[in-house]
Amino acid sequence: MVEINSRKAAIVGCGFVGSASAFALMQSGLFSEIVLIDASRDKAEGEALDIAHGLPFAKPVKIYAGEYEDISDAAVIIVTAGAGQKPGETRLDLVKKNVGIFKSVIPQITKYNKDGILLVVANPVDILTYTAAKLSGFPSNRVFGSGTVLDSARLKYLLGEHLEVDPRSVHAFVIGEHGDSEIAAWSSANVSGVPLQEFCEMRGHFNHHEATKAIADDVKNSAYRIIEKKQATYYGIAMSVKRICEAIVRDEKSVLPVSSIQKGDYGIKDVALSMPAIVGKHGVETLVPIELNKTETESLQHSAATLKEVLEDVLN
Repeated sequence: MVEINSRKAAIVGCGFVGSASAFALMQSGLFSEIVLIDASRDKAEGEALDIAHGLPFAKPVKIYAGEYEDISDAAVIIVTAGAGQKPGETRLDLVKKNVGIFKSVIPQITKYNKDGILLVVANPVDILTYTAAKLSGFPSNRVFGSGTVLDSARLKYLLGEHLEVDPRSVHAFVIGEHGDSEIAAWSSANVSGVPLQEFCEMRGHFNHHEATKAIADDVKNSAYRIIEKKQATYYGIAMSVKRICEAIVRDEKSVLPVSSIQKGDYGIKDVALSMPAIVGKHGVETLVPIELNKTETESLQHSAATLKEVLEDVLN
């Protein structure tokens, strides 16, 4: 039996997201070893070399291209492998292509590593998280997706811009699908403990309905707008991957809106979607119930139903 190395990460898929994540993790100093795996060995080797050449300016880490057997002792396996989202294509349009890729990738991972954490980043992340959980047979706490961690960061950023306040002082979640049916959970949003509506008025903003709708739409359409302008999004999600890995490696027990299989809260189960969860060295420890109003709860249930329909189409 191979002993897990808590300072080792594997990245499967070296496209824009995988290589940007590798770069972010190298700079973070979280890991002492990072192995890159890609269908194209040359691509993995090129990315590893390019990043490794900057190591004299960073903390020590061994970064290299490898094969699946090299992940046997990795504590975190980050799966970014999949076809990219094209302009005009929704995340759910990617489903069948990427489920097919996962059907070849996940068995290869579990052949060599049965004790690490599977962090799914490829899109559509909720469908692929559920797929990875079913294909791997791993306990559900050790298979989860990046979910709406980036969407929530976008929400905090835009609220910070709107209110002219540090986005790190904004506490707000996007929940549900990482995609078109996602929900900004306004009921629980606050700025350093001050309810959002109250803080908005303190800053001279009174058109709450119009402003929150515009900001939620902006969050939802952020990826589409970036893809239209530069063909892909990768820096924001790479920083999200780094943040999730921090919570795991340092056993921070941070509350992050990762995508995990639901167990019945809000009447939702047997589907992966994002809800705030405590994340530490064992993965998802527990979900964190947040205050939702009736409309938000119904929207969350609709988001779950949307994802379930897709799952039935592709997995049956």
